Amino acid sequence: MIVNKIFGIILLILGLLIIFWGLYSSYNIFKGNQILPEVFRSNEIDLGQSKNNTSSTINPQDVQKQMEETVNAQLAKIIPSGSMLKLLNLISWSLFAWILIMGGGKIASIGVKLMVGVD
Repeated sequence: MIVNKIFGIILLILGLLIIFWGLYSSYNIFKGNQILPEVFRSNEIDLGQSKNNTSSTINPQDVQKQMEETVNAQLAKIIPSGSMLKLLNLISWSLFAWILIMGGGKIASIGVKLMVGVD
């Protein structure tokens, strides 16, 4: 019986530490004091401006490439280049913090049940 209470206290403290660590890390990340873990990374390499084609023939592939470059340039004006990756990384961190909080709560509740003696 005394072993269950001691083990329950340990689990309660462990669960609360997990919860508070997750909340504290989230606070520091959203405040900007800690860097955001990068789950999603960009492998894009900026090659600069494309070379101008001086030939007078019109190739459908060149037109398609020019359209893609135009659309990409317009999207870059609307959405900053790293904002989507940062948003995905923030969402993934929030999901991880939620899992930590739920897991810590479950561990703490098991500890309370062991301390009280409820089955």
